[in-house]
Amino acid sequence: MAAITAADVNKLRTMTGAGMMDCKKALTEAEGDFEAARDILRKQGQKIADKRADNETSEGFVAVAVSEDGTAGKLVALACETESVAKVASFRELVQRILDAAVRTNATSQEELLATKEEDGLTIQEHITDLMGKIGEKLNLTYATLTAEKVASYIHSDSKKGVLVGLKNVGGADTAAVGRDVAMQIVAMKPVAVDKDGVDASITEREIEIGKEQARAEGKPEAMLEKIAQGKLNKFYKENTLLNQEFVKDNSLTIAQLLDKTSKGMTVTDFKRVAIGA
Repeated sequence: MAAITAADVNKLRTMTGAGMMDCKKALTEAEGDFEAARDILRKQGQKIADKRADNETSEGFVAVAVSEDGTAGKLVALACETESVAKVASFRELVQRILDAAVRTNATSQEELLATKEEDGLTIQEHITDLMGKIGEKLNLTYATLTAEKVASYIHSDSKKGVLVGLKNVGGADTAAVGRDVAMQIVAMKPVAVDKDGVDASITEREIEIGKEQARAEGKPEAMLEKIAQGKLNKFYKENTLLNQEFVKDNSLTIAQLLDKTSKGMTVTDFKRVAIGA
């Protein structure tokens, strides 16, 4: 059996970032073969992932990047189990690595991003698995991408919530301030869609049934239930679709009116809201 020296352990530790005892154990098992030892450490990460598959990931970090011309945005959210891990340098560095890979490759889906190969030969998924082996916690990635005439972004102060929002018909207006305001609105008010046309049919049906049941419980006549439910549905649209919501900074304006006031005809095409632990 090959003799494992402190220098060998330090070399593997530098290569992988794994703990000293883990490196020593891997090198011993691999009989001094560094590549085999790295594979052992990667498998350790997969074991952690499998073992903790059902654990909740309510902490983490969100990062966002918008292209120089403002027409494309990328958002990554890496979730972990504890707040302490979310603050570890290697965790934050991995978030940045993932975001850089998304921008560099213009990945259009999470699957594509996870399969992206880095210069060291490892995929993004393998880097995530590796870090799981080092920190002993489950990690979950969420990825969102958006293109539009103009894309605005916002990350909440807790670094656990982020938004990309697409604007069109911006004209020559400076959209920085209004884009940020709309993105903050999305974080705070959690709209389910841009407008009522974007609301999923299942949600609409559920709200109508809830409205009928509430009216029935209040003793309203059966003939009136449909009309009452439609009224409640319209209230749901007003409170839960972005363009119809009252602007949180000035409730005399809806978001649609705020945008139109900034530049005639400006509106939202789409948005992506990501929240860790919520």
